[in-house]
Amino acid sequence: MKQKTVLALHDLACFGRSSLVPITAVLSVQGHQCVPVPTAVFSTHTAINDWTCIDLTSTMPNILSHFEKLNLKFDAIYSGFLGSAKQIDCVLESAKLKSENGYFLVDPVMGDNGTVYKTYTDEMTKRMNELCHIADCITPNVTEAAILLERNPNTTPKNKQDAENWSKELSSKFNCDVVLTGLHFTDDTLTVACTSRSKTHFIDHDCVNAFFPGTGDIFASVLLGQILCGKSISESAACASDFVKHCISYTASKNTDRMYGVEFEPLLHTLPHIKTI
Repeated sequence: MKQKTVLALHDLACFGRSSLVPITAVLSVQGHQCVPVPTAVFSTHTAINDWTCIDLTSTMPNILSHFEKLNLKFDAIYSGFLGSAKQIDCVLESAKLKSENGYFLVDPVMGDNGTVYKTYTDEMTKRMNELCHIADCITPNVTEAAILLERNPNTTPKNKQDAENWSKELSSKFNCDVVLTGLHFTDDTLTVACTSRSKTHFIDHDCVNAFFPGTGDIFASVLLGQILCGKSISESAACASDFVKHCISYTASKNTDRMYGVEFEPLLHTLPHIKTI
């Protein structure tokens, strides 16, 4: 199989193991070429105090224009945290660079734990719908799913049937596959709902009682990497869930500062990878 290329439009947090740092590593170890388009450079992820940032919005159109002049086409386009409405425009523009049978993954990063991120304006949350409409797959957590479905952000599905209804509603609204994460129906279990072609599969895994920034980026990167390896949505989500759980368990046993992120690097070799010719 030919090596796949991924255009990744995300911020770059220099320290803390989030955004483009794990995204590039996780996609690469699965055998794919990651081509980053940084939306901004942060000294650390924003959960660490006193971070500094350089906004790269003005550079994004020039980068994409250069790629277009080079006649580059990408097997996948992958967007995540965005800092402004203008960056949403850039992601929409990047769709021109998708290959004929390319894949578009949108991680609609807008909030978590029932709260919209402070950096997200009403305009940005509404315009996230535009990105989801051109996506082949979206990966919202329950807070983001509620926003996309125009529910109160702190609303959550009560059970698996409720979660299936949410996931199918999103799939119907945006005409795409949906991987709904962060479902917590019991104290010791986390669940992911995957809807594709009107069928929903659930993936349950043990809940490790620890929070680390950046695990969502790792999850989506494994998911996309496995899809590009030819796996189904549910198979890819299961692989992503297992890897994130493994990373959290491994790092929690080390008793490191949780704001430093998960120590995913020693575990990268465990990920299945594409066999190229």
